[in-house]
Amino acid sequence: MDNENIKQHFRPEEAPLIDQINDWVATAAGQYRPVLTSFLNPRQRYIAQTIANRNDEIKVESWGGWPAAEMQRLLFYPTYYQPTAADFDLALLTIDYPTKFAELHHRQIMGTLIGEGLSRESFGDIITDGQRWQVVVTNEMAQFLRREVQHVGRVKVKWLPTDLAAALTPIEEWETMTTTVSSCRLDTVVAAGFNYSRNRAKQLIERGLIRLNWEVMDRPDYPIVEHDLLSVRHAGRLRIDAIGGKTRKQKDRISMSIVRA
Repeated sequence: MDNENIKQHFRPEEAPLIDQINDWVATAAGQYRPVLTSFLNPRQRYIAQTIANRNDEIKVESWGGWPAAEMQRLLFYPTYYQPTAADFDLALLTIDYPTKFAELHHRQIMGTLIGEGLSRESFGDIITDGQRWQVVVTNEMAQFLRREVQHVGRVKVKWLPTDLAAALTPIEEWETMTTTVSSCRLDTVVAAGFNYSRNRAKQLIERGLIRLNWEVMDRPDYPIVEHDLLSVRHAGRLRIDAIGGKTRKQKDRISMSIVRA
């Protein structure tokens, strides 16, 4: 299957990512060495795995610093190579702040990192157990944050190096559900996942309150596919685990996992 043919199986806007993945695979194969990527979300990793599987000379593994990480780096490597955790160049930082006098929130930490000029693919998960917060980053980024960033919002912080083995266990509890939808449009899937009316879901999308794979999506009719991750402000998050076949009434079977805010 050539490059143009494989693009037909994915979204048109995913074509640049496919080209980048092909470059990573070609470099690993052509130079016979491991190639490390930036942090990728579940949908991006699915595409990368699909492409890597086409090449018998290359394998791929991923790691995001803790077992259930959403954002992970991928390592493409020749079959002779034996990857280790160190190959992923990850560091874990615990955010030290005055917990008796201040609160931190995911959006504040994310906003601080983005505000410092970091792109979303340059850092991994932001995890919490309800009070403590940690961020997975590269070793180089860890040095930058410790040296240059002293506040999250108005809260003074320190970034403490932490062994990856001491990563927090997030308090999020995912629940699974299988249902049918009239179509795999964004508004229909959001409505089914959070028990909203179709109109309410449509309004949330048009108001910019829903993110698809960490990017604001304002098109109610946008098609949803396997491994997409949706974030609905004030409601929670929804992960598309599988999209099955059609029912006799021509509805789509869909399996999803949901964590409610």
